[in-house]
Amino acid sequence: MKLARPDLFHPRIVFASCAALPEGDSDDDGLVEALRARGLPVSWKSWDDPETLEADLVVLRATWDYSERLDEFLAWTRAVRNLLNPPEVVAWSTDKHYLLDLAEDGLPIVPTRYYAVGEAVRAPEGEVVVKPAVGAGSVGAQRFVDPRAAVAHAEALHANGRAVLVQPYDPRISGGETALVFLNGRPSHAFTKGPILPPAGRGPEFEQTGTFAAEKLGAADPADEVWEVGHAAVAAATKRFGIAAPDLLYARVDVIGGARDPRLLELELVEPSLGFRQLGATEKRRAERDYALGVEAALTRLGLGPLSHRDP
Repeated sequence: MKLARPDLFHPRIVFASCAALPEGDSDDDGLVEALRARGLPVSWKSWDDPETLEADLVVLRATWDYSERLDEFLAWTRAVRNLLNPPEVVAWSTDKHYLLDLAEDGLPIVPTRYYAVGEAVRAPEGEVVVKPAVGAGSVGAQRFVDPRAAVAHAEALHANGRAVLVQPYDPRISGGETALVFLNGRPSHAFTKGPILPPAGRGPEFEQTGTFAAEKLGAADPADEVWEVGHAAVAAATKRFGIAAPDLLYARVDVIGGARDPRLLELELVEPSLGFRQLGATEKRRAERDYALGVEAALTRLGLGPLSHRDP
């Protein structure tokens, strides 16, 4: 991109991805243009590319292999100059044990039992979901009706060094999830995610790279009571880390159920898909502009511009 004022400092911004999807899944294509429209050129790089360490600001967008290299990934998040979301928030959000933290904060989560590696796993009667505590894209998550099969799957995950979560299967999931998207700590938009896990004993189908489970997405207009769960989740996270809401560039809160009994499934603060493609053209441009404004505000907080009057 040709810079309008090459004599001024232009911060180097990177969207971090992974080798399997070096430029994301195309949902973020409009973000690149929205940032460039504000004079903020951005490039895509795999998170393990050494050049990311030279960037002024790294934004996590498609680092979907992090769970396979967690220690390396977390060390990298601390090594880059500036990261969105903040590295301490990212570290907390990589492990779904955070659900128990949110339950302690009063959030209505799906009932969850956490089993550390080596801890004896018990599966309750009835259909359950067993998933790794650290995982992305539903890799390793399965439904079971046989408690022995559920325990065997959990033990296999343990043998791989993975802590596990065991949750009762909530039949409302067959109606899909509602994904609530927050940008700069404020509600932006929502979309639906169809059920991912097939009936008991089978793993989900994955998209062609094998990076994440295939999903059926659509538009959504959640009830106020559902949005309230999202607000509470974002507020709990910012309070836990003593940060202001705008310090979270993005957040996605996945909820099941409607106005009468919404339940939090996940709070995604690492690299969630934000569902821009599920929006109409006008709303999509508005959401992408809000995202770009959030990046611009972060650069200002960091003393990096935009177009800061200092030597490049």
